[in-house]
Amino acid sequence: MNEIILSSAYQPVVCACDYQTAYDPFYHLDRVLDFNDMIYVTEGTMYVSEDGTDYDINAGELLFLKAGIRHYGVKETQVGTSWYFAHFYLDEPEDDTPLFAPDPSPIVFNKSLRSYEVLPKKVNGLKGSKLEHHLAEIAEYCHAGDRLKRMRINNMFASFLIDVAMLKYTEKKNKARSPRICKWLDEHYCEPFNAVSLEKEFFLSYKRLAAIFKEEQGITMQQYHLERRMAAACNLLKTTLLPINEIAESVGYDDPLYFSKCFHSKYGISPRRYRVMARMDY
Repeated sequence: MNEIILSSAYQPVVCACDYQTAYDPFYHLDRVLDFNDMIYVTEGTMYVSEDGTDYDINAGELLFLKAGIRHYGVKETQVGTSWYFAHFYLDEPEDDTPLFAPDPSPIVFNKSLRSYEVLPKKVNGLKGSKLEHHLAEIAEYCHAGDRLKRMRINNMFASFLIDVAMLKYTEKKNKARSPRICKWLDEHYCEPFNAVSLEKEFFLSYKRLAAIFKEEQGITMQQYHLERRMAAACNLLKTTLLPINEIAESVGYDDPLYFSKCFHSKYGISPRRYRVMARMDY
């Protein structure tokens, strides 16, 4: 969802990077920038909405805002809030570029090898980290008088972004994202499948979430959602005397005929016939 893609073929160009503290309450500016914006809060909380999604950026949290997308303050930022910001340009690959980087392979001289990584939309737990210190160094160096300052800053910020992108690989291996998606789908199985709600919950584009889920679970999110609905329906058919139309409604189907069609498509029998056969098994 409005993610920024790093490419080995392009280097970020930093146009501003500094540290600020709020001495008066304020709302973040309502604007559309032609460059990307990064906010890292060290004290307090900032409140920003981008493209309809609200973000609370607490101390130790970092958020990327994409160029060309409107963002604005949704709540007042309080006195004493402090943050680093970086404005940067970054050429991105074409729309059909895969979001997953290829498997690691040795560098071959005289051969062009390009790789791509999606920056996480929001990162937390950075308070006192090496990344925080690295960002402080970049902001401080922006005030230096070095003749090659701009080149050095771009290189330093490129290294910073790579380290941010690497966070997803340095997390514990058992911290997969798909179990959390499963849990969310379990809690919302009685609602229509909603890609926008998933994007807002996990701060990733639906395309990216779908790829992660399929890779880790072996089925699509829609298939998992349907499985969860049908399992709940089967349980109600076996353990209650509720009418079919009420069971359909309880698992998220407004139309009982459509529910029966989906049920038959999955199990090869109608809900009514399933209930009869289930009772015979008891």
